[in-house]
Amino acid sequence: MKTVPFDKREGYIWFDGKFVLWPEAKIHVMTHGLNYASCVFEGERLYNNVIFKSHIHTKRLEQSAHLLGFKLPFDAETINRAKDELVKKQNITEGYMKMMAWRGSEQMTIAAPNSSIHIMIALWSLPSYYRKEVVEKGLSLTISDWIRPPSNSMPTNSKAACGYVINTLSKHAASDQGFDDALMLDYRGFIAEGTSANFFMVVNGELHTPIPDCFLNGITRQTVIELAKKRGIKVVERHIEASELVNATEAFLTGTASEITPVKNIKDYNFSCGEITKSLMSDYRELVSNWSN
Repeated sequence: MKTVPFDKREGYIWFDGKFVLWPEAKIHVMTHGLNYASCVFEGERLYNNVIFKSHIHTKRLEQSAHLLGFKLPFDAETINRAKDELVKKQNITEGYMKMMAWRGSEQMTIAAPNSSIHIMIALWSLPSYYRKEVVEKGLSLTISDWIRPPSNSMPTNSKAACGYVINTLSKHAASDQGFDDALMLDYRGFIAEGTSANFFMVVNGELHTPIPDCFLNGITRQTVIELAKKRGIKVVERHIEASELVNATEAFLTGTASEITPVKNIKDYNFSCGEITKSLMSDYRELVSNWSN
């Protein structure tokens, strides 16, 4: 089935405080957000007409904007209300919501403190990020040549567009090599994350995950840690060497779009979709299916 380009879809987008027809949500090519990546965003999931952890995502968008030196033009209450209204207007039950805020086109210099700030919210249908057969078998990953930089080189705690170019390059390279995705290491050589998701592995019945000190501490990541602790599974957050993958029996990625997705191999390291992975996938599905904000 042919995919409809994102600039030609139907429906509405909440753009700078009002709903506009999807094709009319446009910006100028000289906007600062496009030219200098002064742009932050959020991805959210819609389950049974309810946005999962909507308030938390809005709060993180505010924090990301603050780290990039600007303030959102609407308060959290207004943004959350707009998201709920958009769900009704789009008439989508299972979907993906994108919030984005950026500097406008008044100043075309590196420093643009007087630029206007814009915001948009879009929603489209997305039942699953990966194909069903891929999820059932598990993802095949390579290890990217690109690395996550240190926290003093860019605002790594901000979900900012500027930090994602190496993720795109890593994903493209992985696809060209026949892999589903890539695992990224950090500037010290420790395991960091996937190109759009956090990483977990099971070692001796314990859940191990990298410390998010130079990459985003995902909302889904935090949710999975909570679910694991409720099950009595020990969660270990630490720096993990890539060579330690040999000790893992299970591995999976977590993210808003990818949810909890098993990993079958990372290059020559092989894993099974075992009891811990399956139980957390079940717990997560139950949580999001019954969520109410």
